[in-house]
Amino acid sequence: MKRSLISLAVLTLSAGMAMPVLAEVAKKNTAQVPGKMVTRHTNSAPAIDFNKVTSQLPRGVRPLHYDISVTPNATDAKFSGKASIKIEVSKTSPSITLHALDMTFKNVSLKDSKGRSFGAEAKVTIDEKAQTVSFSFGKDIVKGSYSLSMDYDGLIGTQATGLFSLDYDVESGKKRALFTQFENSEARRFMPSWDEPVFKATFDLDVTIPSDQLAVSNMPVLNKKDMGNGKTWVKFATSPKMSTYLLFLSVGDFERTTLQAEGVEIGVVAKRGSVEQARYALEESAKVLKEFNDYFGVRYPLPKLDNIAAPGQSQFFSAMENWGAIFTFEYSLLLDPKFSTQGDKERVFVTAAHETAHQWFGDLVTMQWWDDLWLNEGFASWMENRAMSKLHPEWLPEFNAIGVREAAMAPDSMKSSHPIVQRIETVEQASQAFDTITYQKGEAVIRMLENYVGSDAWRDGVRAYMKKHAYSNTVTNDFFDSIEKAAKKPIKSIAKDFTQQPGVPLILVEDVSCKDGKTRISLKQGEFSRDEPNRTARAWQVPVVAQIAGTKVIGRTLVTGGKGTLMLPACGTVVVNAGQNGYYRTLYGDKVFPQLANQFAQVSAIDQVGILSDSYAMAIAGQQTVADFLNLAKSTPNDATPHVWSTIASRISGFIAFVKDDAERKAKFQAITRAKLKPYMDRLGWEAKPGEAEYLANFREEIIGVMSGLEDTATLAEAQRRFKLIDSDPTAVPPALRRLILSIVARNADEATWNDLRQRAQKEKSAMIKDSLYGLLAIAKDKKLAQRALDLALTDEPGITNSASMIRSVAGENPEMAFDFSVANLEAVNKRVDATSRSRFYPGLIESSSDLKLVAKLNAFAANNIDPSARGEVDRVAGSIKNRVRIANERAPAVKAWLDAQEK
Repeated sequence: MKRSLISLAVLTLSAGMAMPVLAEVAKKNTAQVPGKMVTRHTNSAPAIDFNKVTSQLPRGVRPLHYDISVTPNATDAKFSGKASIKIEVSKTSPSITLHALDMTFKNVSLKDSKGRSFGAEAKVTIDEKAQTVSFSFGKDIVKGSYSLSMDYDGLIGTQATGLFSLDYDVESGKKRALFTQFENSEARRFMPSWDEPVFKATFDLDVTIPSDQLAVSNMPVLNKKDMGNGKTWVKFATSPKMSTYLLFLSVGDFERTTLQAEGVEIGVVAKRGSVEQARYALEESAKVLKEFNDYFGVRYPLPKLDNIAAPGQSQFFSAMENWGAIFTFEYSLLLDPKFSTQGDKERVFVTAAHETAHQWFGDLVTMQWWDDLWLNEGFASWMENRAMSKLHPEWLPEFNAIGVREAAMAPDSMKSSHPIVQRIETVEQASQAFDTITYQKGEAVIRMLENYVGSDAWRDGVRAYMKKHAYSNTVTNDFFDSIEKAAKKPIKSIAKDFTQQPGVPLILVEDVSCKDGKTRISLKQGEFSRDEPNRTARAWQVPVVAQIAGTKVIGRTLVTGGKGTLMLPACGTVVVNAGQNGYYRTLYGDKVFPQLANQFAQVSAIDQVGILSDSYAMAIAGQQTVADFLNLAKSTPNDATPHVWSTIASRISGFIAFVKDDAERKAKFQAITRAKLKPYMDRLGWEAKPGEAEYLANFREEIIGVMSGLEDTATLAEAQRRFKLIDSDPTAVPPALRRLILSIVARNADEATWNDLRQRAQKEKSAMIKDSLYGLLAIAKDKKLAQRALDLALTDEPGITNSASMIRSVAGENPEMAFDFSVANLEAVNKRVDATSRSRFYPGLIESSSDLKLVAKLNAFAANNIDPSARGEVDRVAGSIKNRVRIANERAPAVKAWLDAQEK
């Protein structure tokens, strides 16, 4: 699953066409496709002891195969279903309990392995709190094989959980499409099931749909039949053995286009009229599949791989890795030539790579329980950047590693953090596990460990892991067993330090000395903490890489027991964490930092970015002076790379916040920053230059946005000038700048401009652009307009899946207003927030605040509305606000002193 990290205000922005019809199943374990045989693999991995795996269900019963038949009624938001489940009972039980939510049942029966009815008429007991249903048959169910069958009815929702609908505009009015989203624990809304990852089974799915619509599932269409009355029955081929959360179905007025790659039919599915906007995703997916087939050493095992585009958005995710049928919201799959940017193009690639990586990490090999979710998400995140490095090195993806590291270290340096491998007890906790620690820290730790053992040994270990555990479930130790065996190098104890305890190691470069042409580096391990600066440091074994700047002289060591020494066969300026692959902060001692600062121009661009990021973090935490970072930033030469300037621009805004209530100093700081950034702004300009690198478009957007945020009059005036020409001169607002210009205008909008943007949103027919425009209405700084956006979010006008995003966007500038509004309209807001996201959505509204009274409001809200087991986000946000207030009080004097020392 790709987390939804994008606000549409910032973005600003079934079945596919019939597959070749499969022939009848020729043998039990094969299905025949024209021209090929599709083998149903069996599991040869070590047997799993189900009694040792966490489960919310009674032990002793497990599914082997599901036959599911559904008939959706999209108009009435209901569906009917039939289920026949082959089960294995391993110990005598008085009843059978499985997951079910918002369902009613009838005609429940149990048959033994010989097809004979078992017991009396079924007694049905529903436990809504536990989300289960139990069936008893008047006598104990003894060990053996059975078939459990039933009819049932369920609900079609409007948010992305279970079976849900999404509405969108077309020229003739509105259309409705159906989709499913089951991760982490939502398949129970679609079918009675053992809805936990360890209970893998095969699936036969069929659906009755309107004849003018198309249906897509994990496998190709096996058979179709006209049922009359405008209905068609569609049956899909049998799936591989997989977890319930990977099953998928969509139904709607779709188009599908395909290409063949690696013996697999790659497809994209989108609402009618937009499928060509998915052409880039289609072509890149084929390249990614080839790359991953090679890397994993196990070929993609299904006959087809679709990417299905859906209008709207979720607060929880942007894409989902259903095996053979990846679900993706349009903004992460389609490219509209009128609106899409280089950043959109890169996001489409990254999303496709992430979800395709899941076809192995997560689908083929799945974690046993949500404790080890990082085996899915951390690895898919790591593979997405690896794929970019292989297929699009021109985008300089190596710099992404620093952004990933920084994103992880922010929450990981707080006492509210948790280990990568964390104990999950409840469904609510499982939903919260899809967080920055699981994704970004997981990815960063993988990158460091791969760098430590070597890329070839790491790949060999990954291949061995895939082959050994295909179609089965694993825990973290299984993976590192494979890596250690392949690398022939101890790694499990290092991995344990980084995956089973929270926190960020700190490597202090105590001393650097040169003698006889050799450099001796003395290192000490501590811990980087933003809210507990005096806590006793945890212990890690830390792989450290150092380099003499401007040379190829590199050394490596493993810091253990809190200390380490590294020798380099040359003298010069030392850079620790060279290449920026390590998951640790680097603090240069008082004697070492001045030399590094004086020779900063010699340092490679990627290490300049890393050093600036570390220096900023240390300054904020009080472990290095504020002046050290600000002087380093101020002395950066004008010809520094865009990545360096991007780092400086984003970090300085954090310091400006410390003087936001001091108008004179704030204005001075903004002026200093504008003057420093202006040469970079002038160099990039507003228009792309012939032959320039693609990635520069991203930095152009960024620097224009930063300068507008710094209240640069020339930038604001130019954005307004171009906006006024939007309808008369297409060259004034090219697609690469359209969303940016609209964002600047929307943020500074008066009432007339706000109304203009709203009218554009109302008239827009493209669902993706329409969503972006409504998102823009929520970023206005004017408080009256912010309130209008909140009120609008609870109407039907923006589309029900955009409401939560609009409220979150208002919260960026007005956190208390958005939070109070949401609490006052709790029932209405809850209808517009995914059930899986509510425990994170409400705390997130005040995340940017520096007002301690909001902590009390949040705690009061949580006491009545958030399950006690799911308070992780509440505690994290509350801790962040408290720390932000403390840091502001402690750092503001140093920032003011530095400002006062600058020339007027």
